[in-house]
Amino acid sequence: MSVLEIDAVVFDVLGTLVDEPAGLRAGIRELDPSLDGPRTEQLLSLWQQHIDREQRRILDGSRPYLTSDALDREAARLVADAAGVDDPAAVAALALSARRLPPWPDTVAGLARLAERFPLIGLSNASRTALLGLNAHAGLRWHQTLSAEDARTYKPDPAVYQLAVTVSARPPERLLMVAAHAWDLRGAQRVGLRTAYVARPVGDPPASSDRFDLYADGLTDLADQLGKI
Repeated sequence: MSVLEIDAVVFDVLGTLVDEPAGLRAGIRELDPSLDGPRTEQLLSLWQQHIDREQRRILDGSRPYLTSDALDREAARLVADAAGVDDPAAVAALALSARRLPPWPDTVAGLARLAERFPLIGLSNASRTALLGLNAHAGLRWHQTLSAEDARTYKPDPAVYQLAVTVSARPPERLLMVAAHAWDLRGAQRVGLRTAYVARPVGDPPASSDRFDLYADGLTDLADQLGKI
């Protein structure tokens, strides 16, 4: 890889900066406090599989675009039905749990440290409305946040990454995409962005064939590495 010359850092949010499964688990437990651990995990998997499947259907053109809010409501309904809960208010509260996601322990301090040197751009599949609540709940601070809703598609569609290129008005090779998902970084690479994989307990680890510019154990490690560039 050539020497990194970075003008701005672009962050994935879900899974990379916030613990999405933990927030959804909390919402599922609120839906039915009697659920045991294994059943909670089954319902969490049901939610995640629905979101993944429906975003893929939108990406391949077999379903019209819907915001993440609409998909979350669908997922919440599926989970509530599987749990035997038919209270509309409880289902609505469950859907909103996708906006109440806790940050990883190093997230807030890591963003603050990186923001001293670089403009920070959040780039998420979450809707604009969801991002507002999510950022506030997790205490995320940005110079700019961008939603895939603005491109009416989802990552890894190139149009989503192009949002960051357009807003920053910088060449893609001077933007660093940071994510805990190798599929997300591969999408960014296709648009020409530089890439940094950050390891998290959840996410999509790199394959042996992946070649990212940086590999970090967390945001502190990432900030340390960027500080040497």
